[in-house]
Amino acid sequence: MSLHIYDTSTRAIREFVPVEAGRASIYLCGATVQAPPHIGHIRSGVNFDVLRRWLMRSGYDVTFCRNVTDIDDKIIRVSAEEGVPWFVVAERNQRAFTWAYDTLGCLPPTVEPRATGHVPEMVTLMERLIARGHAYASGGDVYFDVQSYADRYGSLSNQRVENMRPAADTDDESCKRDPRDFALWKGEKPGEPTWPTPWGPGRPGWHLECSAMATKYLGPTFDIHGGGIDLVFPHHENEIAQSQAAGDGFARNWMHNGLVKIGAEKMSKSLGNSLLIPEMVQKVRPVELRYYLAAPHYRSSIEYSEEALQEAAAAYQRIEGFVTRAAEVIHDVDADAPLPQAFVDALNDDLGTPQALAVVHEVVREGNVALSRGDKEAVARLLAETQNMLDVLGLDPRSPQWRGTGSDLSPVVDALVAVALEQRKAARERKDYAAADAIRDQLAAAGITVEDTPHGPRWELSR
Repeated sequence: MSLHIYDTSTRAIREFVPVEAGRASIYLCGATVQAPPHIGHIRSGVNFDVLRRWLMRSGYDVTFCRNVTDIDDKIIRVSAEEGVPWFVVAERNQRAFTWAYDTLGCLPPTVEPRATGHVPEMVTLMERLIARGHAYASGGDVYFDVQSYADRYGSLSNQRVENMRPAADTDDESCKRDPRDFALWKGEKPGEPTWPTPWGPGRPGWHLECSAMATKYLGPTFDIHGGGIDLVFPHHENEIAQSQAAGDGFARNWMHNGLVKIGAEKMSKSLGNSLLIPEMVQKVRPVELRYYLAAPHYRSSIEYSEEALQEAAAAYQRIEGFVTRAAEVIHDVDADAPLPQAFVDALNDDLGTPQALAVVHEVVREGNVALSRGDKEAVARLLAETQNMLDVLGLDPRSPQWRGTGSDLSPVVDALVAVALEQRKAARERKDYAAADAIRDQLAAAGITVEDTPHGPRWELSR
């Protein structure tokens, strides 16, 4: 079976057929950078990173565009509260998001455009909409005329225009023809940043930017638009309206991930229930947090609890334990080994990560049995299968992401621990067990756990 995904717009699972054979284009609504990220924000990044990796593994050349909303009402409000320029707020929090994506092993996007860098494209899009009779300028603002598109507006969120509430996206709604019309451009206000347009200075509305950036980098019609389920209305509904009303095909498929909740409430800064990424990676390792976010189906909600987080960490450690032990026996892993068919079928069925991870755990159980009976041929095959599956999910414990590379101190630590273990080995050979135990205790005090195995001592950083 080829990849099939649930399309929010048709409310059905559909076969993925790309606009261009062999290529896949994805636009993901990224961060609005008024605050640092919590796990609810980064879940979307992890889910769509798995999708991207699976498309790449399936042979597609993937272009992945993830935007940054670096100007909007919330950023301006934080700027005023803190008494700092808006761009200080945006830059600080964008860096926090980038760190969080990197820390949880998300591949860098092909392109990561900022809203403020694409005002000319937004002006062009507004001009197209006005020329087609779908937008109008009023009082320094520019609005999308919902009634001009009423026969199609609401199709993504399955609503009728007459049942919709007012957009309520401006301080003064009197300039609108209809209260449901939404702002494409907001006219100049004291203390706010502005950019010049034919209708006067101002700044972008929230929805306009994504249409302008998505089509700039992915073309007028592209394959997949993603984001959290809370963006379906009004944000994504409005993106469709303004893009298709302007004459673009826009996204062929809409994918939305579920939310992370605490006590049945959406995780948010306003509720004071945010779990920020720097705090979370003190509770579990980054790779374990990634496992926690990737393991549920992307469309399901996650009810956060400390117990569930620790269970996910323990589940990952079981996988990691097999990979570590097997790698001591098998040094060269076949990266081209075929993936188990059940794993392939799971991911092709709307990115079924729960079923895919069930396959991983089953292979790990078989691998542990093979290790116990000394079947090196079986261990080699099962280790290759495990690592190749984990690579697709971004969870391979032997990948540079999780082992540490570059300018860190891993090589130095490796060398120092090796010296200590050699000294411990020499002490044991001369039957000086007190000295051997002392070395082991000193390593433990430094946060290094030593395990004696049939293949020699193995060490890891204490958890």
